Amino acid sequence: MNTQQRNKISATIITFNEESNIEKCLQSLSWVDEILIVDSFSTDKTIEICKKYNCKIIQTEWQGFGNTKKFAVDNAENQWIFSVDADEEISDQLKLKIQEILTNPQCDGYNIKRRSYYLGKEIKYCGWDKDFPLRLFNRNKGNFNVKEVHESVVINGKKCKIYEPIFHYTYPNLSLHISKMNRYSDISSQQIRENKNYSIISSIVFGIAKFLRMYFLQRGFLDGKVGFVLCFNSAFGVYLKYIKIWHKKN
Repeated sequence: MNTQQRNKISATIITFNEESNIEKCLQSLSWVDEILIVDSFSTDKTIEICKKYNCKIIQTEWQGFGNTKKFAVDNAENQWIFSVDADEEISDQLKLKIQEILTNPQCDGYNIKRRSYYLGKEIKYCGWDKDFPLRLFNRNKGNFNVKEVHESVVINGKKCKIYEPIFHYTYPNLSLHISKMNRYSDISSQQIRENKNYSIISSIVFGIAKFLRMYFLQRGFLDGKVGFVLCFNSAFGVYLKYIKIWHKKN
């Protein structure tokens, strides 16, 4: 039996009205030393569910993805952080791998393979097959940047990859994807530098380029009809961002 003591770990999750996702996520994190929930005043049963799993819960106003996730890290008890999204589930293989790593960490941050589902189907191409977000890290060596969307962990140290997966159940229906595209494009368009300007034509070209890259270069066509819908909607999301910039300028 391996009796070597491992480093303690805190799982951090930000939430807002995640009652349809959070229980599966929390069940897969029963092995961590602390689960810290930073909630932006959910109005559904999210908090009620989290209390069942003995989570530490902090409620705060929404500060954008980067700042809110950084706030969660700063309020965790342990040096090692495992940042998880509410619509994710930790595989048994990943659980064992992380427990093994924490007995003798060789790196300061770990990029973890993420297998994502769209409209209930696992997406194996479209560029999603190369998804390795940095989620496990020593907070003395790094933390989240403060981007409002498309946030990431910045590490000042050695990084490694883990191939045991996180399961990501993103966009179970089209309405959710469309509403998020609209919201994210609003935020993203505000982050573009003020001296940047785009035309209607360039907005269309950027959208078409996104579709061609995902569907052909990244072989999204191999994901069938659902792959086509994902590529098309992702391209439309790019178009939305740049056409909103054009609209603000004109």
